Amino acid sequence: MSLAPDSLNRALDALLVSDADALDSKDMARWLSNYAEEDAASYICLSAENEEQGLALGFMYDDCRARLLDRVTYITQIWAGTFQDYRTRHFVQRVATGRIDDQTWHARSNFSVFMTPEDSGVSEVLATGRYEDVVRESAAGELRLLSRRALLDTTVLPRYLVYPI
Repeated sequence: MSLAPDSLNRALDALLVSDADALDSKDMARWLSNYAEEDAASYICLSAENEEQGLALGFMYDDCRARLLDRVTYITQIWAGTFQDYRTRHFVQRVATGRIDDQTWHARSNFSVFMTPEDSGVSEVLATGRYEDVVRESAAGELRLLSRRALLDTTVLPRYLVYPI
């Protein structure tokens, strides 16, 4: 099955919105549901500077489905109540897409993420950058992230990261 260009763009935008809303809602199970149920599914967050220099050092390096599951477990069960929590607001704009094969696409999007610590209520920019996504269409015609690289323009974050960007 192959999506027509208009259908593909609508489905890609729906996936981007679903992912941002899941993170802003702190719904980690829904965040994980945006990823393909394949061992190769991954989420990697690093500075664009490290990417350009070929350095694999990242803020988050979940390079397989099992590590995505670990991320959800740590946030929802292990770290729960042990860190100063904060709210996020994601703003995402898809800027490019390209076909890899009949069921797989590449998408590039710009993002900005704002954060508000629960104790201060003062909002500030957490990070800006771009997503480099590989998206796969399932047999049911749904799009899921096979991989996401969040490449941050920001090299020094105003706080620690708990939630994916």
